[in-house]
Amino acid sequence: MATKSTTMSLDIDALASQLAAIVGHANVHVDEATRVFHSQDVYARAAHTAALVVAPADTAQLAATVAACAAAGYHCAPRGGGMSYTKGYLPASPATVTLDLSRMDRVLDIRPEDMVVTVQAGCTWKTLNEALAPLGLRTPFWGTLSGIAATVGGGMSQGSAFFGAGHHGTGAESMVALTLVLADGRVLRTGARGADGDSPYYRFYGPDLAGLFTGDCGAFAIKAEVTLRLMPAPKHEAHASFTFKSSADMFGAMAAVARAGIACEVCGLDPRLGQIRMKRASLAADLSALKSVAGKQGSLLGGLKEAAKIALAGRGFIDAADFALHLMCEGRSAAGVADDLAEARAIAARHNGQEVENTVPKVMRAQPFVALNSMIGPNGERWAPIHCLTPLSRAHEIYAAIEAELEAMRPELDAQGVDHAYLFTTMSTTVIIIEPVFYWPDALRELHHASVEASYLAKLPKTPPNAAAAAAVESARQRLLDLFQRNGLGHFQIGRTYGYRASRDAASGALLEGLKDILDPEHRLNPGVLGL
Repeated sequence: MATKSTTMSLDIDALASQLAAIVGHANVHVDEATRVFHSQDVYARAAHTAALVVAPADTAQLAATVAACAAAGYHCAPRGGGMSYTKGYLPASPATVTLDLSRMDRVLDIRPEDMVVTVQAGCTWKTLNEALAPLGLRTPFWGTLSGIAATVGGGMSQGSAFFGAGHHGTGAESMVALTLVLADGRVLRTGARGADGDSPYYRFYGPDLAGLFTGDCGAFAIKAEVTLRLMPAPKHEAHASFTFKSSADMFGAMAAVARAGIACEVCGLDPRLGQIRMKRASLAADLSALKSVAGKQGSLLGGLKEAAKIALAGRGFIDAADFALHLMCEGRSAAGVADDLAEARAIAARHNGQEVENTVPKVMRAQPFVALNSMIGPNGERWAPIHCLTPLSRAHEIYAAIEAELEAMRPELDAQGVDHAYLFTTMSTTVIIIEPVFYWPDALRELHHASVEASYLAKLPKTPPNAAAAAAVESARQRLLDLFQRNGLGHFQIGRTYGYRASRDAASGALLEGLKDILDPEHRLNPGVLGL
């Protein structure tokens, strides 16, 4: 679908003044540094710099901002936590206004009696969990590994995985209702919402309109508010870690664990990533982790015992050549969790797994939303993932095919100092996610300096720009994208990277394009995402 032409009726200064009247002068940014910062993501820098950056504080301001931009002939690109690596919010034209949703970060309404919570789209998973914890409540899916910055609205737009996903699937599967702003500034609300129209409690009232806007990368509407289901926070949890000498054994165990539905989180690491993560941690991080683990125990004695076990285990309990699988189980009763853990151990044993110290899953649960230091390599390298969603039965086959593609590029990658590693996880009972991660020597960008802890950055060497290494990484990513498309695999955060539109059949494509034309006839919202 071609992007509709943009005719600007206002120059940028006039539009900035108009938007300042809506959100306040301090929340309209015309300076180059802010515009450049919002025109890059974890992997890429846009060819165009945003014309200006606007930060609304609520749904009314967001709707008025979008309406003003549409009337003036500008595109809008929504940005949440900024953790995209697929160009999902990058400006597609110089006439783009970036919608910075970081001020829309409030938990609006917690209704324990109805077991729902409503947040603004810019609320982080960390903020949401901190608000719910004192009430003994949680959302079923409760966050991504980058949840200190990643937002609930971003999770609805891009897809989301990890905490709670083994039992409950992606974040959108925990969603009850959405409040959205359309391209002309109208507000659309989904679901059954009570007599006042503002008390959502049930998603599937008639056609699932909310589903049209999940995973859309902001192509159809801008998320303003999200209502999620609540559940009692599980009272019991347990953890286990296993090592495997072969990738086939690890994938066999992962698939069996997923089919059994016994783990709320599953985290697999190849030997490279396992060693990188061990290398990155610091003494200060170790001490913080010990404190967090100890604090989660039910008694002082229990906390001291758990902290002592972790301290004694150190970091040398996983062989450098082994694949590692870390599992987290949870439930309402200790007996039920113990049964799940026993089944996980039996599965691992059937696949030649060796149980090792469970430090990693225990710390991940105790400190779920840590600083974003892992978005660069342990020596200050650039970092960028790519991923695919595979059926359980094909996960190892796809992993082997990825390895073959990268091995074919080995001379070029080695010559440029490009390394790669893998993270693996599961989604409910049907999917294994394979995430190759690239590391390469290259200069860090403004986003890295704003996201990574300054104390951590200060210890690392500074690397100059390296166009040759970046080109090698891009070439490798393209090879993998072709592989994914040939195998009909799925993806989260489609953005402008994965070939979603091209992979759809004719009827699906016509429906997508028809929706875009109805909801955004001038194609003002994030043009180019989804391949539209």
